[in-house]
Amino acid sequence: MGAADLRVRGLNAGYGPVRALTDVSLDVPDGAVTAVLGGNGAGKSTLLRALSGTLRFHGGAVTGGTVEYDGARLDGRPAASVVAAGVVQVPEGRQVFARMTVADNLRAGALGRRGDRAAQQAARNRVHELFPVLADRAQQRAGLLSGGEQQMLAMGRALMARPRLLLLDEPSLGLAPMMAARIAETVREINTQGTTVLLVEQNASLALRLASHAVVLETGEVALSGTAEELSASDEVRRRYLGVADEEAAADA
Repeated sequence: MGAADLRVRGLNAGYGPVRALTDVSLDVPDGAVTAVLGGNGAGKSTLLRALSGTLRFHGGAVTGGTVEYDGARLDGRPAASVVAAGVVQVPEGRQVFARMTVADNLRAGALGRRGDRAAQQAARNRVHELFPVLADRAQQRAGLLSGGEQQMLAMGRALMARPRLLLLDEPSLGLAPMMAARIAETVREINTQGTTVLLVEQNASLALRLASHAVVLETGEVALSGTAEELSASDEVRRRYLGVADEEAAADA
């Protein structure tokens, strides 16, 4: 995959006696979108939590392996230190601060990175350009936004920390197809602007359209990896995650 900005080697993690990740290794090239695919319980969210330093907040722990970003070790560092290093996670489920305004949610996101007012204003301008509705509803409580708008706010809040690597956990989850497509286009634009993206998605078709490389997790282990084009052509991926083989079989029946 060439030179990688993020290198994960032999990562093991779990929740007490339950092993969630086993010997997971992957590379995330600088400037790319890399997708992580898999069904429920495959370990996708655990992987992002392990990378962002937030696994401990969910009762879990990394028990082995290494995580390096730009040659510096991230494993074992607290979440705030990982954010300061430029790695920021958008968690699954649009976890905005519901009682706070949209503007206050964005200000909270900026707390994770040091910078002068000019840097923070530039980040806010970027968020408003990507998500104009957040500027229009700056003084509205976040809990009153639609599901799609809350997803925009969650992503915008993460962008306020000016990440170089954005960890996105199921951004299309629970959204109508048109809104999911809109979020996908925004992910592409964020990447085009220079932010590397590690994307966790159950919607394999959407993820493979966005990504250049992908990894498939099954029960906490890497089952497949390669370019998005290779995985899109894989009979196993097409059958298990894209439903193509089943549709063809039904058509022949």
